[in-house]
Amino acid sequence: MKRFLSLGAGVQSSTLALMCAKGEIEAPDAAIFADTGWEPKSVYQWLDWLETQLPFPVYRVSKGNLRDDTINGINNRGKRFASIPWHMDGGMGKRQCTMDYKIGPVRQKMRELIGRHTSKNKCIVLIGISRDEAHRAKPSRNTWQIHTFPLLDKAMSRGDCLAWMKRNDYPEPPKSSCLGCPFHSDQQWREIKSVTDEWEDVIYMDKLIRNQPTFNKAQYMHRSLMPIDQAPFNDDRQPDLFGNECEGMCGV
Repeated sequence: MKRFLSLGAGVQSSTLALMCAKGEIEAPDAAIFADTGWEPKSVYQWLDWLETQLPFPVYRVSKGNLRDDTINGINNRGKRFASIPWHMDGGMGKRQCTMDYKIGPVRQKMRELIGRHTSKNKCIVLIGISRDEAHRAKPSRNTWQIHTFPLLDKAMSRGDCLAWMKRNDYPEPPKSSCLGCPFHSDQQWREIKSVTDEWEDVIYMDKLIRNQPTFNKAQYMHRSLMPIDQAPFNDDRQPDLFGNECEGMCGV
């Protein structure tokens, strides 16, 4: 049965990939990275480096550019596009982006690699969810995929992953998430703000989403419901909100 690593290129999945490379966990036949087209440059640079460390192939798959598709969806009334759950008065919007731009392309590539659907054509999927995010570990909705969580089996937390990386002389991976993701913590927003061109793009997109034709409420990237360049990034008690992610497959 083929084994695949769902590679988000964040701390946990990168640790898992390198543990496989060192023989501490049975290696997959391949790793699969779903590219939304809107990741920070640091993530793409990290992935370029990570590929050189792995003895198995890394497939980069994509449904398209989430940023550009969002712009097209705003500018073309009635055109369907994957919804990003921006903050609005009364709560957050519907989330389709993870399914459409992350889970879907990865699933499609796995199906391509194992062949047509039969009772024998199944695969094992290695997912990098750590002990502190155990609530995100969920079984597959597809009978041909078997989800496994090697970091949970080893009772490893995100901190344990970082410690393992340090012990093995690997650099620390960047946080893997789209630039405009509304689940960022204030610390993550400050980190994005430190990269001028990426911050300028975030400001541009935040203004663009304010009043989408299909919504009757103003939308914001930041939970304060303020323009992103005016939002107070001073609440370090607020963690990133990826724990709210329904499928357990985004940002690991």
